[in-house]
Amino acid sequence: MKSVEGTREQIMTEIREANLNYLMLAQQMIRFDKAAAVFRLGVSEQIADLLESLSNSQLIKLANSAMMLTRFRFEDAAMLGILTSEGKAHSQSLAHSAILMSAQPVEAIC
Repeated sequence: MKSVEGTREQIMTEIREANLNYLMLAQQMIRFDKAAAVFRLGVSEQIADLLESLSNSQLIKLANSAMMLTRFRFEDAAMLGILTSEGKAHSQSLAHSAILMSAQPVEAIC
């Protein structure tokens, strides 16, 4: 059985890996198609510019944060239900959810 400390360290390692993967993917998306990346990531153009300009060492430093850098964008249980529903109307549900999510405010630097 794993100790609490071992489990805590494993979680922190996985958070750092998830952060680095997210930052690298976000940077790649921004460089490929900035407008689509801003929409898909739910960030402002200012945040996108900042992410795009980060060096590899800055990405790693940021990824080593003790908290998740991604944000779960579904604060509404109904929205999560739409995205996880199955059936004939699933593709229609995905389109509907994309429209609803596009109305959500983007993250901004405070």
